[in-house]
Amino acid sequence: MSTVARPTPQQSPATPHILDNAAWAALTGPHAPFAERVGRAARYPLDVSPFTALADPADPRAWDDLAALVGPGTVTPVTGAKSAPQGWETVQHGQGVQLVDTALRAEPAPEAVRLGPDDVPEILDLIALTEPGPFLPRTVELGTYLGIRHRGRLIALAGERLRPPGWTEISAVCTAPDHRGKGLATRLVRAIAAGIRERGDTPFLHASATNTGAIRLYESIGFTLRRRSEFLLVRTPGAQQEQTA
Repeated sequence: MSTVARPTPQQSPATPHILDNAAWAALTGPHAPFAERVGRAARYPLDVSPFTALADPADPRAWDDLAALVGPGTVTPVTGAKSAPQGWETVQHGQGVQLVDTALRAEPAPEAVRLGPDDVPEILDLIALTEPGPFLPRTVELGTYLGIRHRGRLIALAGERLRPPGWTEISAVCTAPDHRGKGLATRLVRAIAAGIRERGDTPFLHASATNTGAIRLYESIGFTLRRRSEFLLVRTPGAQQEQTA
């Protein structure tokens, strides 16, 4: 069991924190082998993660590079940007929160099993049922994923997603509706965090700003709100797919 009291992180306006642009830091750091990149824009392969990232969301050249990377008339998510440049269509604008580990008790979960490519069909079924966020056929390659089974059925899941240097995001935390209220998600979060801590990283996570229940749970087990975040779903400029009658 590992309980580490960590100072509440402070953000200096003069020095951007690495987690302010976590997807870019991951794609140009530990997850660079996954990166598809054009200049100041990068993304994961489309069967790994929907995340795209800009070196600087305030730099118009980064948006030009993103347009070249994903192609004209393409809908793509962008993190860390408050608005898109002229000529881009904003399809959706969402609000989220970013929380970091400051006092989490991390410990293994003996009942948890490591999940891999052979488990993807079951994982996708659980994701579709619980909707914790995007999960694609190769997302399991991003890090460790643990699950809990009941009578052979996968009923709970958590794993690792973004990996900026020194940090690892805990993601895909979900429990089947008929097994909630048993603390399964908390046990898996603690177990994933234990593995993250073992390699010297600090756990963090994201949640929708409207998911107040999840935010309260994470804060109750030792996470601290670091910042409020935004994400955009945008369409790149240019010709869209032709509509057929």
